[in-house]
Amino acid sequence: MNHFLHGVARAVAETFDLAPPILEVGSYLVTGQDQLANLRPLFPGKRYVGLDMRPGPGVDCVADVETLPHSDASVGTVIALSAFEHVRHFWKGFEEVRRVLRPDGALLVACPFYFRIHNYPEDYWRFTPAALETLLDSYPSKIVGWHGARHRPANVWAVAFRERRPAVTASEFAKYKALLARYAREPDASWTRRLRYWLAGLLGGRKTFAPFLDRNRWETVCLNSRLPDKWGRHSCLPTDKNVRPPTADRNVCPTSTSQSASSIGIAEIS
Repeated sequence: MNHFLHGVARAVAETFDLAPPILEVGSYLVTGQDQLANLRPLFPGKRYVGLDMRPGPGVDCVADVETLPHSDASVGTVIALSAFEHVRHFWKGFEEVRRVLRPDGALLVACPFYFRIHNYPEDYWRFTPAALETLLDSYPSKIVGWHGARHRPANVWAVAFRERRPAVTASEFAKYKALLARYAREPDASWTRRLRYWLAGLLGGRKTFAPFLDRNRWETVCLNSRLPDKWGRHSCLPTDKNVRPPTADRNVCPTSTSQSASSIGIAEIS
């Protein structure tokens, strides 16, 4: 968990009325992250259950996400931030999450991509934006995002809705992006560190230091399986006649936003 992902969770919580009960997978509060990783205050008044493979702070239920003890369609929302990289058979975990979610339920998930090995208790996997999109194929409406260097994102995330929840609307997507710009940000480094990276970038090229320099840069796309646009694809926003159709056969909103709030046209996951 980092400050950026906490901001993502806050933006999602304030944009969408996520249904209870809320089940957080990987809820153990690691020492030193007690406040940052505690997501319960983002959902006041809603039943919240923390699940992890080991007992401890933040954990209400000790269980494995590969074999959840919950009944079918009994959970309103599942949250799994920085959790699935630690799941030995992550695909089984995703299947279990969908099983326990109600037909109108939602999943908020985030996974690292460009990050050091961190064993809690083991560290198995890394995920690209395209990987999350594929794993969430069965969810008809979803938002996928990533932050960091363009080709080496630090983390990727998604909020996905099951079939009985109405598709993400243009106004919801716009609100989510505005809140993302407000809340999702890693703390500024000291001016001396920024200066060192800036000078090193001038001398050795910016690409090497992009993971640090671009850590607050983000992009996001909304993918709906409903309401086809004029290209036969689907979007969360009205089609801009000046934007060319996506080259890939995917359901893509013709927008992508960075931390600087500058639009770069069609979001392409690469």
